[in-house]
Order: sequence, then structure tokens, then C-alpha cells
Amino acid sequence: MKLVILDRDGVINHDSSEFIKAPEEWTPIPGSLEAIARLCREDYRVVVATNQSGVARGYFDLATMNRIHARMIHRVRQKGGAIDAIFFCPHGPDDNCDCRKPLPGMFHGISTRLKTGLGGVPAVGDSLRDLDAAEQAGALPVLVLSGKNELDLTSGDSIPERQHIPVFEDLAEFTEALLDGYLDDQMRKSAEQ
Repeated sequence: MKLVILDRDGVINHDSSEFIKAPEEWTPIPGSLEAIARLCREDYRVVVATNQSGVARGYFDLATMNRIHARMIHRVRQKGGAIDAIFFCPHGPDDNCDCRKPLPGMFHGISTRLKTGLGGVPAVGDSLRDLDAAEQAGALPVLVLSGKNELDLTSGDSIPERQHIPVFEDLAEFTEALLDGYLDDQMRKSAEQ
């Protein structure tokens, strides 16, 4: 099974420090929907893994989050793509759950539900917590710079031990590289670990 795991905010859609609290606040990053459609045409299953602590914080409820996700799914379908599943953590940072990234619980859930290992599976995120969760679950962490980017890659101090992690401008650039075979060696090494 060819699989790609995507974070939502900052990877598929523009992120906000105020949270995405309503469907009309959800706006795709240019090229992201087309990238998902392209992955689907190449027989990749696309799964979303997203922290949504706005639920625990009372900024929106599960019904609203589902409407936001329905908008995302609809917009992806309009471009000819599909999202196979959305895994989310509704908990806050102090809830001590195991599904909130940087913990790997959400990734383990994906592996269990899809009945597949995650070795060699690209997991695209825009934050250290995304990278940490992917690494702990055995997936291949991939960083995109289209999110809020608390990482300062210019200093070299933010991720010195992570020089092996591929970095792309956005989901469209990642997809291009993936489909061109640029990540084949890294995916193979990740699968062998």
C-alpha cells in the first residue's frame, strides 16, 4: 500500500494562531489540493493526522470540526483527489493523552486501522511535534515550510540532530519530489529500520 500521512494546518490549509474555528476560516494553501489529487492519481492513499486542541479549549465543538473537515474533503474532491481518513486529537496539551503529537498514538492508530506498518511512509508536517511523532512511529518525517514555522532553519540550532529530514517549501513541492523518486532512498532506509 502506498500511503502518505499529512498534518492539516500549515500543510493543507493556512494555519492561524487564533485556530481554525469555522468552515469559512479554512483556506487551502495554494497548490495543496492539487498535490493531494496528484498523489491519488498515483495510487497513494492520503490520510490526515491533526492535533485539534481547539476542541478541548472550547473554541469549537466536534460538530464544527466535522464541518471544517467536510469542507476540506469537498474541496479536495473538486480537484479530483480524496482523503481516505482523518485522525485527530481533540485533547489539550495538559490532558495527558497518547494521541496528541509529539506522541505517536495517532500514528499507531493509523497503522492499526489501515493494517500496515509505517516504515518508509512519508509523514508531512510543519512543526517539531509532527516530526517527533512520525519518527517515534517509524514513519519518514518530512518538513514543509508552509506553516507557522516555529523552526528557525537558518540558525541551524533548531534541528541540528535532524539534518536527515527532507525539507520542502510546501506540499506541492514535496509531492513533486516524491513522484520524481527523490525520496526513494530515504523511504527505503526508513522502511528497513
